[in-house]
Amino acid sequence: MHGLPVLVAAVVVLVGVTGGTGTIWLPLLAAGPALAATINGPRGVLCSGLLAAATGSALALVHEVPARELAAVLCALLAVTAASGLASALRGRRERVLAAVRSVAEAAQQALLQPVPETVGPFQVAVRYSAAAAEARIGGDLYALVATPHGIRLIVGDVRGKGLPAVGTAALVLGVFREAAHDEPDLLAVVSRIERSLARNLGPDDFVTAVVAGCTASGHLEVVNCGHAPPLLISAAGEVGAVEPAPPAPPLGLRALSGQVPRLQRLPFTVGDQLLLYTDGVTEARDHERAFYPLAEGVARHLCDDPARTLTALHDELLAHVGGRLHDDAALLLLRRTAAQEPVSVPAGPRATPQEPRTATSPAHRVTPPRRTPMP
Repeated sequence: MHGLPVLVAAVVVLVGVTGGTGTIWLPLLAAGPALAATINGPRGVLCSGLLAAATGSALALVHEVPARELAAVLCALLAVTAASGLASALRGRRERVLAAVRSVAEAAQQALLQPVPETVGPFQVAVRYSAAAAEARIGGDLYALVATPHGIRLIVGDVRGKGLPAVGTAALVLGVFREAAHDEPDLLAVVSRIERSLARNLGPDDFVTAVVAGCTASGHLEVVNCGHAPPLLISAAGEVGAVEPAPPAPPLGLRALSGQVPRLQRLPFTVGDQLLLYTDGVTEARDHERAFYPLAEGVARHLCDDPARTLTALHDELLAHVGGRLHDDAALLLLRRTAAQEPVSVPAGPRATPQEPRTATSPAHRVTPPRRTPMP
């Protein structure tokens, strides 16, 4: 790319020498500084302009071009070089501003979507997040996992809308979740804390779909689904099932309008079982024939005992399905139990007695997967 101005000058010299047409090709030398402005700084543009001027002068001497015509060509080269140098300086300034903005966005991502450890107690965890825009670092999808005195608790959600307002809402949800997950022994109380905070801060048309889950010391999985895509529960034997909410609950921020409240589902979660939480950017991804990505079948194909490998294979297949670029943010969080969970002692201190949670034990809808390939 940086040799384009030299290539332009060489082509003009070759045509001028072989064609013998005088000044007819000399104006093309202005393409050198113009191209240099797109890839080089002002110094590179100046060097391209000097090269073009020297080349034009040499060709003028060979073809005995009148001094008046040569002066006109050199003036044109000078004007193009000056304009290209200014454009190059402005482009460099914009690139520096963009780099600063990206660094701020990267810092915001680290504060908002904090890295999830690969191992948390008796669990293995893996996360994959992709923003729809290649330049974006963060978007409207959110996820978090925290270890609390009440067990492991995690959330995956999707904020309505795009841009900075969606990022602000995601930050609000994650902040309340991380605080409430430690304070509230009841998972429904955690969801209620998030609901109350959103009711005070969101507009009437804004909402957040989310799944809040927890793994208790008794070895059970607790799930509260607020209008989100149902998580996938994968048994140690490789059976994949969707944990459908019964009954469906409204998204966070819309409880006051609907009058419905979410219910707590309690399911067995034994050694070897896995739980996959995801956003609709995964299941609503379409190929060139407008077919949705079959997530359950993909999980069955790529399932293994390493969550990171499973998600890497799923993410690669998802990108191949859409042709290399997602049109919506997509988040995947996979949790695998590797051992029995030891009881966690809750610190002593005054605590309000939680209300008896409304639970619903419902088996997940099973999808029979193909035969699994043993790990190498």
